[in-house]
Amino acid sequence: MPAQRMIDMNADIGESFGAYRIGSDAALLKIISSANVACGFHAGDPAIMAQTCEAAAAQGVAVGAHPGYPDLQGFGRRAMTLSAGEIEAVVAYQVGALQAIAARAGTRVAHVKAHGALYNAAERDRDVADAIARSVRSVDESLILVAAAGSAMAEAADRHGLRFAGEGFPDRTYDDDGHLLSRALPGSVILDPVLAAENARRMAIEGTVETIGGRKIKADIRTLCVHGDVPGAVSIASAIRAMLESKGVSVVPLPALFH
Repeated sequence: MPAQRMIDMNADIGESFGAYRIGSDAALLKIISSANVACGFHAGDPAIMAQTCEAAAAQGVAVGAHPGYPDLQGFGRRAMTLSAGEIEAVVAYQVGALQAIAARAGTRVAHVKAHGALYNAAERDRDVADAIARSVRSVDESLILVAAAGSAMAEAADRHGLRFAGEGFPDRTYDDDGHLLSRALPGSVILDPVLAAENARRMAIEGTVETIGGRKIKADIRTLCVHGDVPGAVSIASAIRAMLESKGVSVVPLPALFH
């Protein structure tokens, strides 16, 4: 009998700040299996981090750190020029903060996924990827690194002896080089739940991503990201999970994929 297919579903949550509310965290936590929690640099604050960890633990959702550039005003989506040492420090600071908050909530941090412009830089820049991997390993070598499948982060994880989960984005459009299409371009974000669900099926079962030009690129994808800050995020996530389960794919927390 063939082994049962399993995949993780993650979302970036805990991105509210003070009196400002972003996303549909409570609803998403009933659908996803892993949560990437903002750590205060691009979004989030200690109270939001605590509430998010507590809610994730109650739902049996794995908690991950979602460190970004120190760019609260720009939501971490603006490129910054930091030295390798600075990147290591800001990543360690954010991961460590969430580890303390998670422990207080009776759970633990299982993975690390960079946010926004830091994620994009690490996808292609070996020095940035190595700085993140070094920082994560120095904090806790058992942490799983999450980044785009086939990216510089995958290579950095291997060099630094970290477990790695390649990520696919069923609610985003890929360019013909296999990178995410810039959010500044029309059609870069997919708002149609049916289309997003079909992309998820292709990623989880066929191991491919389809580009804007119709190319199909092989990718070792172990986790699917649903963006919680887009209109209709809950409908998109629900459609993706329903599609996966209808095809016999089990949605499980990220650590379960490494047992």
